[in-house]
Amino acid sequence: MERLDHLEHLDRHLVDELAQVARETVRDELREQTRKQRRTAMLYAASGAVALYAGAALALAVGLALALGLPDWAAALITAAILAAVAYALRGAARPSASRPTAGREAEAAAVPDRTAGPAAPVAAPPSGLGTPYPPMPPVAPGTPGTPEPGAAPGQDDIDPEQPHHRA
Repeated sequence: MERLDHLEHLDRHLVDELAQVARETVRDELREQTRKQRRTAMLYAASGAVALYAGAALALAVGLALALGLPDWAAALITAAILAAVAYALRGAARPSASRPTAGREAEAAAVPDRTAGPAAPVAAPPSGLGTPYPPMPPVAPGTPGTPEPGAAPGQDDIDPEQPHHRA
């Protein structure tokens, strides 16, 4: 029995030692990956700062070039308008492609006549994107007094509204 107790102690010792080695290996690997990611992040940040200064220098050059033939205020205003247009174009390019109109959506929008005010059913596909059209609108609302419901047999006009009824 003593021999088995001794082996159990060795097994625990071996498991503890293996766990310690695994922890140290994982820590070393994580430190190395963190070091590489930190270096990459610093290079991206430095690149962004230098690009910001390059853009400012370019804007200044455009402003000074325009100031040769225009008043200073007009050159600054034109430079600001150019930068605003570039910023708007970049913002549009950064949007996800799902929000941009595609050729299919443009053709679909051209096929749909102008919608007027009122409860008109759309002609194009529903917003669900499944492509199944809406069912046609009936000329009068169902259940209007004096109009028989489609498929109703004569003499069934007195339907109890409290009773649920289902159609197949």
